[in-house]
Amino acid sequence: MKYWSNMILAAVLMLSACGGASKSLVVDSTQPVSDGNRVIYQMNVGAFTAEGTFQAATKQLARLDSLGVDIIWLMPIYPRGATMNSPYAAMDYKAVNPRYGTIDDVKAFVAHAHQLGIKVWLDWVPNHVAQENPWVQTHPDYFTRNDKGNMIHPHGWGDVLELNYQNPELVKEVNSALKFWIETCDIDGYRCDYVSSPTIPVAYWQDIIAQLKTLVPGKKIEMMSETDITDRHNQRIDSCGFDYDYAWSFQGSMARLCRRGFNADTLKSICQRFLDKSAKVKNRRMVYLTNHDQNYNDGGNTLRKFYGENRYGLTVLEFTFYGMPLIYNGQEIGDPDTLNYFTDAKVKWQRVDHKMLNTVRTLIALHHQQPALAESAPVKFLNTSCSDVLAWQRDNVVVVVSFADYDTEVTIDGIEAGNYQQWLNSQTIYNGPSLTKNSLPASPTLSLEAKGYAVYVKQ
Repeated sequence: MKYWSNMILAAVLMLSACGGASKSLVVDSTQPVSDGNRVIYQMNVGAFTAEGTFQAATKQLARLDSLGVDIIWLMPIYPRGATMNSPYAAMDYKAVNPRYGTIDDVKAFVAHAHQLGIKVWLDWVPNHVAQENPWVQTHPDYFTRNDKGNMIHPHGWGDVLELNYQNPELVKEVNSALKFWIETCDIDGYRCDYVSSPTIPVAYWQDIIAQLKTLVPGKKIEMMSETDITDRHNQRIDSCGFDYDYAWSFQGSMARLCRRGFNADTLKSICQRFLDKSAKVKNRRMVYLTNHDQNYNDGGNTLRKFYGENRYGLTVLEFTFYGMPLIYNGQEIGDPDTLNYFTDAKVKWQRVDHKMLNTVRTLIALHHQQPALAESAPVKFLNTSCSDVLAWQRDNVVVVVSFADYDTEVTIDGIEAGNYQQWLNSQTIYNGPSLTKNSLPASPTLSLEAKGYAVYVKQ
């Protein structure tokens, strides 16, 4: 992690301002002004460090704290089935993958994260377990069966078998394990895999979420569903009590747009549809450009492969548009490679895209410190003189992103004239974050480079 050393020492931005005035702004180690301004980080313990252990990851928590991470979502930490070595094929819900360490190591990791003000969520896989799981022999009644009486491989996943939530004894076992990690290791919540499974009743989720939230008096437990509740097939899940869901269709639409030929007007329509659908669900939303599925599955997709040169502008959108932004481990340095999470392929931390790293650092500080960027704060699109430039406003924050392949002079209509601080400038961000004071009229004309971006905050 040596690439961070100079960055952390330079935790304060020195700002050059018009008219000679200057001030400093803290960009690292910022704290969110509300729960609605938080950032979540997905960590695969086996990939995150060269050692691939909890002890090694614990030593890196200070770096994540400096980056501005508020929640760590740990990919499954349980012992794995041998068929494919998938982290989503658990052998024992109450044990730790021995390659990662011990339960005491998990306790130490969580305790140190809490000292830094970071919450820890575990990845929970309720629908299925490894086909080698001891339950297959000791409790065959824990599994669903097909018409021929055979245990079921859901979705044709040959390394796992589907659990039967009609069996009260299975429900007791699963619930006991969920409570175990809260009571034993003091974790703060769960990201729940494949919540859209048709074999897990809504009533089950309603009951267990209520139990977990009241398990430890005074302790806040949060739950995130790996599903897009705005999908008409998943609307039943809106009544389950999850705190967050995935903005799944939003990410998918952006990725398809970039593959098929980018159009800024289409992106605007995608964003508006996302806002309209989000307003109809009860829970908050997690927004993301990549995670373990997007990065590795379907042949592997780096940010560059998914989004091309639009990956920078879409990163700006992820952190400033709507919802809680996710960082997949390694994304902060530019998502340098695909990571095989079956083998715990290591993040190549030495391959740093400084433009992306400095952009992400600045965006986290901005997201933390501006109440206007809380998860559900209103978004207003602004008119621009260039069809390849999108601009939006959230109260005092104005964001302008060019998706053009050419430099452009663009006029933005509809902002309030006054004094602004420019927090983000794509033309200078490679060399480090900087902030400049600007006096902007109601319809400013801005110079943007190809694929350029700028963020302004009204004073």
